[in-house]
Formats: sequence, structure tokens, C-alpha cells
Amino acid sequence: MVDPIVILPSDPLLPRRTDPHFAWEAGLIRAAGGSTALLDHDALLAGDAEAAVRRVPVGSGPLWYRGWMIPVARYAELAGALADRGCALLTGPNEYATAHELPGWYRTFEPVTPASAWLPGTSWDRPALAAAASALGGRGPAIVKDYVKSRKHEWHEACYVPELADVDALARVAARFAELQGEFLAGGLVLRRFESFARTTDGRSEEARVWWLDGEPVLVGPHPDCPASRVEPDLSAVRPLVRELGCRFVTTDLARRAVSSSGAGGAGGAEGGWRVVEVGDGQVSELPSGVDATALFRALLGAVQAARF
Repeated sequence: MVDPIVILPSDPLLPRRTDPHFAWEAGLIRAAGGSTALLDHDALLAGDAEAAVRRVPVGSGPLWYRGWMIPVARYAELAGALADRGCALLTGPNEYATAHELPGWYRTFEPVTPASAWLPGTSWDRPALAAAASALGGRGPAIVKDYVKSRKHEWHEACYVPELADVDALARVAARFAELQGEFLAGGLVLRRFESFARTTDGRSEEARVWWLDGEPVLVGPHPDCPASRVEPDLSAVRPLVRELGCRFVTTDLARRAVSSSGAGGAGGAEGGWRVVEVGDGQVSELPSGVDATALFRALLGAVQAARF
């Protein structure tokens, strides 16, 4: 029987080998009893899905992808090209869109995530921005992002809006965000109510990334932006929502809300409670190097084996 397969991106310069960024994952996959196939990610983004999958063995059956982010439309093309080769992604295009883009998952996680409003497209006039701000109450701080990512490293320039009532400032941040994202802007503009999150005594973020397979957490580790962080989030409020979402392989980024001098710990939106900062498709979520992901890949390969019978 063929080993369970995980598709990884190929090296753009040496296309017969794995992209160096994912080479360590390839080692974990082989150690767990699986094998890898290569995807030409550049060809996929260029619209040639058939060329992108030419190194995936015909008749491979069910499989996962692990690699760079893929726009929703291109992922659907990938699924189609693989189907033509007798292969089937275990995350279908609809599931991928649901977990990958905020409008797909927001309503499910609304009780435990910052309030959000969004505008489709790549340009937004002042009335549309004002309406989105009004949907968040029209006052207070917020952040700007697209359906998938923010530009938090350009915090004051293209992410943070100190006051939603200042539509001029909102428009400037939104325009700069769109300019910097360029062709990579995904879906549209999102406004998220700003929430303050706790930090450790040495200033590190208390943020965790949880990897879920079929509604169960199979790996709890640090967020890639704070790989030294070691926190154990309370998953009691999140677990039923992950199951409700109905996507097989997803990630949730969790952070604890900051507690003010008069605040008390709690769940949901209360001060001190764990909040869902982001949801993602597990196939394209970053796995911090150095994390022991053995259990994750064993679970993924087990799901491939189960899908064959």
C-alpha cells in the first residue's frame, strides 16, 4: 500500500526538492510513516494548476497540503487538478474558504473574538468606511486587515486606528494598508475592534496557536510571532465552536485579554478571558520551527489512512 501523502511546496530554484522552509516538516512526515509530493506553488499562483501538480503521483487518493498560503480561487483550481489525477484533498475548497477567510468563520466565533465588520473589494469610499465603523459602535480603537492577514509590523501606518470616529484617519490607514498589500490583498477590508491582550512579566505576548483535527486539539504551541511563549489556554469555550465550524483541519490563535486594575478573570469577552484572535486553515498556518509536531503529523497521516477505507 502507498504511504499516506502530504503535499509540500517545491524549492523554486531546485524544483525536485522540498522548499527549504518546509524541509523539517518533510522529515517529520517521513518519520511518522508518510511520504511527500511536491507542488509548484509559483505555477499554481500563475494560474497553471495542471503544471503545479505534475509531481504529485497519479492515483494517490486522499491527501493533505502543507505549505504557503493559497488564494481561495487558486485552491479550488488545485483541488480540481488533483482530482483529475485521482487525488483528493481532505480539505475541500468550501472548507478551505470557510477557515481561511474571516467572513467564513466570524459568525461561528463571534462570541469569543473581537467585533468585526468587512467591506469586499480593494477600494472603499468614506461612506462605506464610516458605515463599517458604525457597525462597531462608531467610536474607540480598531485595527485594519484583509480577510486573511494584517500588517501589524506597520502598526501605526497601516494597521491601528486610534479612533473610529475619525473617518479621515481611518481612510488614511485603510488606503495605506491597501497600497502595501497590493496584489496580495485577500478578499476585502476588515475592521476589528481593538482589544488589549496580556503579556508576560518579560514583555512577551501570551498567545498560543492550537491545531485542531476533526474537532480535537492535537497540538498546542506558541504563535509563530512569539515562539518562546509557553502558555496553556483554556479551550472550553473554543472547542464547541471549532466543531460547529465543521472544517476538518484548522488553527485558532488565542490570547488572554488584559486585566485592568479593576478587572477580574473570566471567559468569553470578560477581562482575563481567552479570545480567538484568528482562525486559519491548518494546511497553510505557520508551524514554528522547533515545536515538537510529531503528534500533529501522526494524526494527519492517520486521517489519510482512515479516508482510504
